[in-house]
Amino acid sequence: MLCKIENEYLSAEINDFGAELSSLKSKRSGVEYLWQGNPSVWNGRSPILFPIIGQLLDGKFTYDGNDYYLPKHGFARECVFSLSQSEDSYAKFTLKSDDDSIRIFPFRFELSVSFKLDGNNIVVSHEVFNKDEKDMYFSIGAHPGFNCALGDYLEFDKREILSTERIDDNAIIIDEKFPLLENTSIMEITKDIFIHDALFLSGFHSSRIKLKSPRHNRELNFCFESAPFLGIWAKPGAPYVCIEPWYGINDSYKMVKDISEKRGIQKLAPQRAFSFKWTAEISEP
Repeated sequence: MLCKIENEYLSAEINDFGAELSSLKSKRSGVEYLWQGNPSVWNGRSPILFPIIGQLLDGKFTYDGNDYYLPKHGFARECVFSLSQSEDSYAKFTLKSDDDSIRIFPFRFELSVSFKLDGNNIVVSHEVFNKDEKDMYFSIGAHPGFNCALGDYLEFDKREILSTERIDDNAIIIDEKFPLLENTSIMEITKDIFIHDALFLSGFHSSRIKLKSPRHNRELNFCFESAPFLGIWAKPGAPYVCIEPWYGINDSYKMVKDISEKRGIQKLAPQRAFSFKWTAEISEP
């Protein structure tokens, strides 16, 4: 089921399957800013990554001495969320743990994702509530894909000195970093930039990144706030780019005894909430 929200400037559609943003259009220009999920390239549009990000080593994690198996990027993107609130320019979707989820992720939780149109902005907020009586360990991230073309570029709001981590054929982080930015803010989208899969960034100083083009004056200003990791990805040569704020990251080959020791893992006390949001501002001079 698709839920449509709109204001004077923008319209958006959200699918209750995965609480996935499925469209983001300008009413002024009619331009669709969100990748439309061509299945021959990549059938995603803006999946929610929960309760893990990326791939687990051997597809499993250990908690309290027991092994649990989760698919890449977790299960939230394959679940139907409940539409818990809907207004003209706002919608909120909720997913609650159940007996099936607890068999593969042993924590009771409530995950809410809300979408709000505010002027030329869409604000997407995520909240994880620990309904259990024990600490909860999880990762969460966003994965929106935005339409673009080769030769377009991403501009960080600060000059950066960055290297990228990479994954191997098993989607596991390898123990090597590769130079990416050297005291610059510009990253051009070329046909080869994603030839080794996603860029895995950390240690950056920016909290915003603009998607810009030499072909037109439209811009998308993406704010990821204080996310500790940022994934940037597309299928090589495809006409979109994903800007992905993450609170967690793929496993490496470094063995850990328990999910509580996993790199980037979030720890949430009982009856407490964790939240993060991203914002995309559309500029059409």
